[in-house]
Amino acid sequence: MNIAELITLLEELVIDPFDQGEFVFKFMAVFDPPPATLTKMKKAAQKELDPGAELLWPKKLLYRVAEPGQAAPTIDALKAVKIAKNKAPRFLVSTDGEEFSALDTKLDVSLHCDFDQLSKEFSFFLNLAGIETYEALEEAKADVKASVSLSKLYDEIIRTNPDWHTPQLRHALNQFMTRILFCLFAEDTGSFKKDLFVRSVNDLGGADGQQVQSLLRLIFQMMNKPKDQRADFPPHIPAFPYVNGGLFADDLPVPAFSKRAKRLLVEAAKLDWSQINPDIFGSMIQAVVDPALRGDLGMHYTSVPNIMKVLQPLFLMSLEEELEQAIGHRNERSLLKKLLGRISKIRVFDPACGSGNFLIIAYRELRKLEMRIFQRMDELGGGTLTWREQSGVKLSNFYGIEIADFAAETAKLSLWIAEYQMNQQFKNLFGEAPPDFPLKEGGHIHTGNALRLDWQEVCPKPDDEEAETYICGNPPYYGRQKRTPEQREDLEIVFNNFLKKHKNLDYVAAWYLKAAQYMQKIKSEAAFVATNSICQGQHIALLWPLIFNLDAEIGFAHQSFKWKNLATKNAGVTCVIAGLRNGVNGSSRLFEDGVCRKVSHINPYLIEMPDIIVTSSRDPLNKLPPMQFGNMAYCNGNLILSASEKDHLLEHFPETARLIKRLYGSQELIKGIERYCLWISDANLPLARSISLIVERIEKVRKFRLGSSDKGGVKLAERSHQFREMNEAKEHAIIVPSVTSDLRPYVQVGLLGPDDIISNLAFGIYDAPIYLFALISSALHIVWIKAVCGKLKTDYRYSNTLGYNTFPIPPLTDDHKQTLEDHAWNIIAARENHPGKTIAWLYDPQTMPDNLLAAHKALDDTLEKIYIGRPFKNDTERLEHLFKMYAEMTAKKEV
Repeated sequence: MNIAELITLLEELVIDPFDQGEFVFKFMAVFDPPPATLTKMKKAAQKELDPGAELLWPKKLLYRVAEPGQAAPTIDALKAVKIAKNKAPRFLVSTDGEEFSALDTKLDVSLHCDFDQLSKEFSFFLNLAGIETYEALEEAKADVKASVSLSKLYDEIIRTNPDWHTPQLRHALNQFMTRILFCLFAEDTGSFKKDLFVRSVNDLGGADGQQVQSLLRLIFQMMNKPKDQRADFPPHIPAFPYVNGGLFADDLPVPAFSKRAKRLLVEAAKLDWSQINPDIFGSMIQAVVDPALRGDLGMHYTSVPNIMKVLQPLFLMSLEEELEQAIGHRNERSLLKKLLGRISKIRVFDPACGSGNFLIIAYRELRKLEMRIFQRMDELGGGTLTWREQSGVKLSNFYGIEIADFAAETAKLSLWIAEYQMNQQFKNLFGEAPPDFPLKEGGHIHTGNALRLDWQEVCPKPDDEEAETYICGNPPYYGRQKRTPEQREDLEIVFNNFLKKHKNLDYVAAWYLKAAQYMQKIKSEAAFVATNSICQGQHIALLWPLIFNLDAEIGFAHQSFKWKNLATKNAGVTCVIAGLRNGVNGSSRLFEDGVCRKVSHINPYLIEMPDIIVTSSRDPLNKLPPMQFGNMAYCNGNLILSASEKDHLLEHFPETARLIKRLYGSQELIKGIERYCLWISDANLPLARSISLIVERIEKVRKFRLGSSDKGGVKLAERSHQFREMNEAKEHAIIVPSVTSDLRPYVQVGLLGPDDIISNLAFGIYDAPIYLFALISSALHIVWIKAVCGKLKTDYRYSNTLGYNTFPIPPLTDDHKQTLEDHAWNIIAARENHPGKTIAWLYDPQTMPDNLLAAHKALDDTLEKIYIGRPFKNDTERLEHLFKMYAEMTAKKEV
């Protein structure tokens, strides 16, 4: 059963007038139990089910009718019955016809809703339909469970207070949820007295939740008052501690609570919040206020390994090296104190901080390093350190900008949670820790658009000249087609004084430029996780000269890596990390496949080379025959024929054979799709006009072109029987797809005959020497294309002006060309040994035949010996050599 069918059936279910027996039967039938089980259920459903009667689907579901208003308590009762333990049902279900409650016993997640809203909760029961939902890895289960619990509470609060879902009250609601999160965490970590919060809500909130609103307001007010200012509080309100820290400073409204909202809050409080990972949970909890994200809990969380790829080379490796140099030195104690002083002056600024992942991990790593130093100083003698002398790592040294209000509030809270957890680690090591309350100054998290704020106002220049500021994060990546009007305006604002042709830049490029500007004014370094497009194609020529002109250089870089996080389905993004520093001309760190090597310089392509930038050229710099775009039909499909349309035309008008040719674009070449076109020369126009079906099509093309807003398109109506271009081969044509998968190890070149036409979705070289087929099919060429041409999503986008025309080649003798031509024919022959197989199959790394791979390897060995006398060691060496050749080639042209 698919999800659409499930939704339909559940909708039908709740439309029917309520009847207990009919409900049970129809609800179970939705999930298609075995026939024998369904028969038993149908018989049971025909009987009147009195309160207390149960119906079981072994290992799947246990149902009991509820007394009016008792659906949720009935679930509690079902947990304890013997059958629930022996038969292990996945779901416990109960309803009184008005309210509906259920429990997923595997995930320990509850559902409470009105019965007539059941169809909206279909995802809760997907497992019954054989659809397994995302389940987090072990380390994130507590965070997922907590996020789901709060999502349900949030929804119920909105249902009870619909006016709270307006922009006017959104901040108040976000801050309310943040305060609730704080109370839940504080209670389970011992910061509050045991069960102080949950008992207060449960015992004093009223049977139907009517007193929860006033109770929570009093509790929040109390936590903003020192003990000597609490004389006016009712004596029955328990003594909550004075929290301070700004979290409870504002006297904000509290939403009204329903009976269900109270129960959901109590259920949430019963979870173990001490197991929460602030770096994971902060991201997941954003789904609370964005229901569209709830199916992806954790999908877009920036994992700790990815964060560490930024933080380690940005500043942590430097600190580790300083610690290593200090240990064993004759002045070790003074060097350790100096290092502690340096750590205390480090500021971390994330201008796209989300819920604070980078800030949290940076804080945690600095605290862990600091504690290692304390331990080492203890080993050297001089007494045990106490909390009074402890951490110089202050939350006030952490800065962030976040556009989403709730995420910004969560970031502040997550930093406090991280501080508490690190204080506990300190206590475990040294016996004492600072008191939990009152809270000290928190992180400086600003809500707003980072591309429109002055970063120097958010993270101002420090008074201490020795302070170090590190900018980091994972800003959003959006290509030109995915940006909103507001985001397009953001780019206009950032690049207005620098670059007119900024529209083709990825959205994340603006963060790099803003960081370089900030670095000019304030001593700092920066690094972001970004889409790898910023180090490819036209981004190189557009973005990086601007950054270099601001006196910045790349101090470290991670070459392309696949995005990974805790979700079972990882986002399909290929990323890079480029770290910026002010030009210091020191060594740099380059990370490739997890291996770090020190290099003299890193260029924008993230290789060890000077800042050589490949720019597009209209003519081949390498003196090769020109490669052209294919032919654009510009016909609204009327000059294009499917295989069946072609057959129909030939069956009724055999004379049209000379008007029809096979059409190839990228997909037709790679996937073997059969497509044809009407290819009508002026000489054949009288024949075309004698055939009514073709005349019809030509007239449709004429009308389509006349309706164009483009003057050139209107002009084309004068020859509506033809493509815009009419390029064709006399003997053969080499076709190169415009887009190809990044998984395929070579460019998938094709060789076409004179009766084949290349569409505008591919490139063509007409009647060119066959050795070009070999050059374009080589490992050297795909490495060059990957570096300089850029991508469409994760696929490589070929460019004739940027990739082919600039491809460096050494002087080729006639013998070289003949040998390369022989290799080209060998590759074609290897393909033909697998009749019926598509290019996609032939070049899929999982299915690529051995003989075809061997043919390519033989070509690579021969070609690379022409280049340097031996095969290259790896792609890095290939690319470095090609860039040297490019620099020489362009230098000669300038002369």
